[in-house]
Amino acid sequence: MKNLLLIACLCVVSFANAQAFRGNGDQKFQIGASFQDNGTGINGTYDVGVGENISFGVSSTYVLGVNDDLDADFGDRFDIKARFNANLSSVIGMDELDVYPGLSFSTKNFGGHVGARYFFTDGFGVYSEMSFPIAKYDSGNLTSAEKLNNQFVFNIGASFNL
Repeated sequence: MKNLLLIACLCVVSFANAQAFRGNGDQKFQIGASFQDNGTGINGTYDVGVGENISFGVSSTYVLGVNDDLDADFGDRFDIKARFNANLSSVIGMDELDVYPGLSFSTKNFGGHVGARYFFTDGFGVYSEMSFPIAKYDSGNLTSAEKLNNQFVFNIGASFNL
């Protein structure tokens, strides 16, 4: 079964002719899983191209699987970010792959992220992204619940062209 799935994926990838980032007016929606210390959750992003290699967007995460010992409320579990991306697909010369470093301003911190998305078709692809805080708004000792969405986070999921 694993071999059949691998062969199917390779066939889809080899016949793909999708473009990951088209520039001004391009819209991407991503939904996936979020992994961090003390919790896992769901992550969604929406990006709009405003130039040949520049996009702005919004990202939101809600941590679902939190250890009961943390006593995390909604404010600790939820985060929303305004984001800026430098989309490098045209720079690296691969239409199907978009590598995008960027900066974000969230309710928890000022941070950065590095991600990549690969499109199998014109409308569907996969993404992976790593986010990290550069400057936390609360510089004191954070409780474990306050560290949710205020630490290194790894996201993986599906990406869609709109």
